[in-house]
Amino acid sequence: MQNPTAAILIIGDEILTGRTREGNAWFLAGELAKAGITLQQIRVIGDDHATIVAAVQELAGAHDHLFTSGGIGPTHDDITADAVAAAFGRGIGVRADARALLAAHYAARGTELTEARLRMARIPEGARLIDNPVSTAPGFTLENCHVMAGVPEVFQAMVAGLLPGLRGGAPLLSRSLLVMAPESSVADPLRALAEAHPEVSLGSYPFTAGGRYGTYLVVRSTDAAALDAAFSALAAAFPEGQ
Repeated sequence: MQNPTAAILIIGDEILTGRTREGNAWFLAGELAKAGITLQQIRVIGDDHATIVAAVQELAGAHDHLFTSGGIGPTHDDITADAVAAAFGRGIGVRADARALLAAHYAARGTELTEARLRMARIPEGARLIDNPVSTAPGFTLENCHVMAGVPEVFQAMVAGLLPGLRGGAPLLSRSLLVMAPESSVADPLRALAEAHPEVSLGSYPFTAGGRYGTYLVVRSTDAAALDAAFSALAAAFPEGQ
Protein backbone atom coordinates (compact mmCIF):
# COMPACT_ATOMS: atom_id res chain seq x y z
CA MET A 1 0.00 0.00 0.00
CA GLN A 2 1.33 3.40 -0.96
CA ASN A 3 2.13 5.87 1.80
CA PRO A 4 -0.17 8.91 2.23
CA THR A 5 1.18 12.13 0.73
CA ALA A 6 1.57 15.56 2.30
CA ALA A 7 2.48 19.17 1.68
CA ILE A 8 3.59 21.84 4.13
CA LEU A 9 2.49 25.46 3.81
CA ILE A 10 4.46 28.00 5.85
CA ILE A 11 2.60 31.30 6.20
CA GLY A 12 4.12 34.59 7.31
CA ASP A 13 5.65 37.79 6.01
CA GLU A 14 8.33 37.43 8.69
CA ILE A 15 9.68 34.33 6.94
CA LEU A 16 9.80 35.95 3.51
CA THR A 17 11.56 39.06 4.81
CA GLY A 18 14.19 37.11 6.76
CA ARG A 19 12.96 38.45 10.10
CA THR A 20 12.36 34.91 11.39
CA ARG A 21 14.37 31.78 10.65
CA GLU A 22 11.99 29.02 9.57
CA GLY A 23 12.39 25.65 11.29
CA ASN A 24 8.90 24.18 11.48
CA ALA A 25 9.02 22.60 8.02
CA TRP A 26 12.38 20.99 8.82
CA PHE A 27 10.97 19.55 12.06
CA LEU A 28 7.74 18.30 10.50
CA ALA A 29 9.53 16.76 7.52
CA GLY A 30 11.45 14.50 9.89
CA GLU A 31 8.32 13.55 11.82
CA LEU A 32 6.40 12.76 8.64
CA ALA A 33 9.21 10.49 7.43
CA LYS A 34 9.03 8.55 10.68
CA ALA A 35 5.22 8.35 10.45
CA GLY A 36 5.26 6.97 6.92
CA ILE A 37 3.68 10.04 5.32
CA THR A 38 5.49 11.08 2.14
CA LEU A 39 6.22 14.80 2.03
CA GLN A 40 6.07 16.02 -1.58
CA GLN A 41 6.17 19.80 -1.31
CA ILE A 42 7.03 22.69 1.02
CA ARG A 43 5.81 26.18 0.17
CA VAL A 44 6.33 29.55 1.91
CA ILE A 45 3.86 32.39 1.35
CA GLY A 46 3.06 35.75 2.92
CA ASP A 47 0.11 37.02 4.94
CA ASP A 48 -2.20 37.67 2.00
CA HIS A 49 -5.76 36.33 2.08
CA ALA A 50 -6.11 35.49 -1.61
CA THR A 51 -2.68 33.87 -1.75
CA ILE A 52 -3.44 31.66 1.25
CA VAL A 53 -6.84 30.63 -0.14
CA ALA A 54 -5.33 29.67 -3.50
CA ALA A 55 -2.42 27.76 -1.94
CA VAL A 56 -4.68 25.83 0.46
CA GLN A 57 -7.06 24.83 -2.33
CA GLU A 58 -4.23 23.71 -4.60
CA LEU A 59 -2.17 21.82 -2.02
CA ALA A 60 -5.07 20.24 -0.13
CA GLY A 61 -6.52 19.11 -3.44
CA ALA A 62 -3.28 17.48 -4.56
CA HIS A 63 -2.24 15.68 -1.34
CA ASP A 64 -3.72 13.46 1.34
CA HIS A 65 -2.68 15.97 4.02
CA LEU A 66 -1.83 19.66 4.10
CA PHE A 67 -0.06 21.01 7.19
CA THR A 68 0.09 24.77 7.73
CA SER A 69 2.18 26.80 10.16
CA GLY A 70 1.61 30.41 11.18
CA GLY A 71 -1.06 33.07 11.20
CA ILE A 72 -3.49 31.85 13.89
CA GLY A 73 -2.55 34.30 16.67
CA PRO A 74 -4.36 37.35 18.11
CA THR A 75 -3.10 40.15 15.86
CA HIS A 76 -4.61 41.78 12.79
CA ASP A 77 -2.25 40.01 10.39
CA ASP A 78 -3.16 36.54 11.72
CA ILE A 79 -5.53 35.71 8.88
CA THR A 80 -4.87 32.01 8.26
CA ALA A 81 -8.05 30.72 9.95
CA ASP A 82 -10.25 33.02 7.87
CA ALA A 83 -8.42 32.12 4.66
CA VAL A 84 -8.63 28.37 5.31
CA ALA A 85 -12.35 28.69 6.04
CA ALA A 86 -12.79 30.55 2.76
CA ALA A 87 -10.75 27.95 0.88
CA PHE A 88 -13.21 25.23 1.92
CA GLY A 89 -16.31 27.42 1.66
CA ARG A 90 -17.00 27.35 5.40
CA GLY A 91 -18.16 30.03 7.81
CA ILE A 92 -16.01 31.00 10.78
CA GLY A 93 -16.69 32.41 14.23
CA VAL A 94 -15.84 32.15 17.92
CA ARG A 95 -16.61 28.58 18.98
CA ALA A 96 -17.78 27.73 22.48
CA ASP A 97 -15.29 24.97 23.21
CA ALA A 98 -12.33 27.00 22.01
CA ARG A 99 -13.56 30.03 23.95
CA ALA A 100 -13.89 27.92 27.11
CA LEU A 101 -10.30 26.73 26.77
CA LEU A 102 -9.00 30.28 26.47
CA ALA A 103 -11.24 31.61 29.26
CA ALA A 104 -9.95 28.98 31.67
CA HIS A 105 -6.36 29.58 30.60
CA TYR A 106 -6.44 33.34 31.14
CA ALA A 107 -8.58 33.15 34.30
CA ALA A 108 -6.00 30.85 35.89
CA ARG A 109 -3.42 33.56 35.26
CA GLY A 110 -5.61 36.43 36.38
CA THR A 111 -5.53 37.85 32.87
CA GLU A 112 -8.42 39.32 30.90
CA LEU A 113 -9.75 37.48 27.86
CA THR A 114 -9.60 40.45 25.50
CA GLU A 115 -11.14 40.73 22.05
CA ALA A 116 -7.69 40.23 20.55
CA ARG A 117 -7.15 37.01 22.52
CA LEU A 118 -10.66 35.86 21.66
CA ARG A 119 -9.63 35.90 17.98
CA MET A 120 -7.75 32.69 18.71
CA ALA A 121 -11.11 30.98 19.43
CA ARG A 122 -12.39 31.67 15.90
CA ILE A 123 -12.72 28.24 14.28
CA PRO A 124 -14.16 27.32 10.86
CA GLU A 125 -17.44 25.41 10.80
CA GLY A 126 -16.97 21.65 10.99
CA ALA A 127 -13.32 21.77 12.06
CA ARG A 128 -11.80 19.59 14.79
CA LEU A 129 -9.57 21.24 17.37
CA ILE A 130 -5.86 20.42 17.61
CA ASP A 131 -4.69 20.45 21.22
CA ASN A 132 -2.15 23.04 22.33
CA PRO A 133 -0.60 21.92 25.64
CA VAL A 134 1.84 24.83 25.65
CA SER A 135 -0.30 27.97 25.43
CA THR A 136 -3.84 26.54 25.09
CA ALA A 137 -4.99 28.42 21.94
CA PRO A 138 -5.96 25.52 19.66
CA GLY A 139 -5.15 24.72 16.10
CA PHE A 140 -7.70 22.90 13.97
CA THR A 141 -8.20 20.34 11.24
CA LEU A 142 -10.63 21.15 8.44
CA GLU A 143 -11.08 18.24 6.05
CA ASN A 144 -7.48 17.25 5.21
CA CYS A 145 -5.90 20.59 6.23
CA HIS A 146 -4.18 20.75 9.61
CA VAL A 147 -3.72 24.36 10.77
CA MET A 148 -1.10 24.95 13.46
CA ALA A 149 0.76 27.77 15.19
CA GLY A 150 3.99 29.31 13.94
CA VAL A 151 5.79 29.45 17.32
CA PRO A 152 8.14 26.43 17.15
CA GLU A 153 7.50 25.15 20.69
CA VAL A 154 3.74 25.28 20.15
CA PHE A 155 3.96 23.87 16.62
CA GLN A 156 6.00 20.89 17.77
CA ALA A 157 3.57 20.16 20.63
CA MET A 158 0.64 20.28 18.21
CA VAL A 159 2.41 17.93 15.80
CA ALA A 160 3.11 15.48 18.63
CA GLY A 161 -0.58 15.32 19.44
CA LEU A 162 -1.82 15.27 15.85
CA LEU A 163 0.36 12.74 14.02
CA PRO A 164 -0.49 9.62 16.06
CA GLY A 165 -4.11 10.00 14.96
CA LEU A 166 -3.31 10.09 11.25
CA ARG A 167 -2.99 7.01 9.07
CA GLY A 168 0.60 6.52 8.08
CA GLY A 169 2.52 3.95 6.11
CA ALA A 170 6.00 2.48 6.11
CA PRO A 171 8.56 4.80 7.75
CA LEU A 172 11.26 6.20 5.49
CA LEU A 173 14.55 4.53 6.46
CA SER A 174 18.02 5.81 5.60
CA ARG A 175 21.69 4.88 5.86
CA SER A 176 24.65 7.09 4.99
CA LEU A 177 28.27 6.68 3.98
CA LEU A 178 30.89 9.43 4.29
CA VAL A 179 33.42 9.55 1.48
CA MET A 180 36.32 12.04 1.56
CA ALA A 181 36.10 12.84 -2.14
CA PRO A 182 34.44 15.64 -4.12
CA GLU A 183 30.93 15.04 -5.41
CA SER A 184 32.13 15.13 -9.01
CA SER A 185 34.31 12.06 -8.47
CA VAL A 186 31.49 9.93 -7.04
CA ALA A 187 28.85 10.94 -9.59
CA ASP A 188 29.43 8.18 -12.17
CA PRO A 189 29.53 5.17 -9.81
CA LEU A 190 26.60 6.62 -7.88
CA ARG A 191 24.57 6.88 -11.10
CA ALA A 192 25.31 3.24 -11.87
CA LEU A 193 24.20 2.21 -8.39
CA ALA A 194 20.98 4.21 -8.74
CA GLU A 195 20.20 2.44 -12.02
CA ALA A 196 20.91 -0.95 -10.44
CA HIS A 197 18.70 -0.23 -7.41
CA PRO A 198 15.67 1.72 -8.69
CA GLU A 199 13.61 0.78 -5.62
CA VAL A 200 15.67 3.10 -3.40
CA SER A 201 16.60 6.76 -3.46
CA LEU A 202 20.30 7.61 -3.62
CA GLY A 203 21.49 11.13 -2.79
CA SER A 204 24.86 12.88 -2.55
CA TYR A 205 25.55 15.85 -0.28
CA PRO A 206 28.95 17.60 -0.56
CA PHE A 207 30.79 19.39 2.24
CA THR A 208 34.24 20.73 3.07
CA ALA A 209 36.22 20.05 6.24
CA GLY A 210 39.75 21.26 6.98
CA GLY A 211 40.23 22.30 3.39
CA ARG A 212 39.25 18.87 2.07
CA TYR A 213 36.21 17.95 -0.02
CA GLY A 214 33.88 15.23 1.15
CA THR A 215 30.49 13.80 0.21
CA TYR A 216 27.77 12.14 2.26
CA LEU A 217 26.12 9.37 0.25
CA VAL A 218 22.62 8.60 1.52
CA VAL A 219 20.35 5.67 0.70
CA ARG A 220 16.61 5.99 1.51
CA SER A 221 13.76 3.53 1.22
CA THR A 222 10.63 2.33 3.00
CA ASP A 223 11.78 -1.25 2.27
CA ALA A 224 14.41 -2.39 4.79
CA ALA A 225 15.68 -5.28 2.65
CA ALA A 226 16.07 -3.08 -0.42
CA LEU A 227 17.82 -0.46 1.70
CA ASP A 228 20.31 -2.99 3.07
CA ALA A 229 21.03 -4.42 -0.38
CA ALA A 230 21.63 -1.00 -1.90
CA PHE A 231 23.80 0.12 1.01
CA SER A 232 25.93 -3.03 0.76
CA ALA A 233 26.49 -2.27 -2.92
CA LEU A 234 27.30 1.34 -2.05
CA ALA A 235 29.84 0.32 0.59
CA ALA A 236 31.47 -2.10 -1.87
CA ALA A 237 31.72 0.63 -4.50
CA PHE A 238 33.33 3.02 -2.01
CA PRO A 239 35.43 0.85 0.33
CA GLU A 240 37.18 3.95 1.68
CA GLY A 241 33.86 5.24 3.04
CA GLN A 242 33.02 5.39 6.71
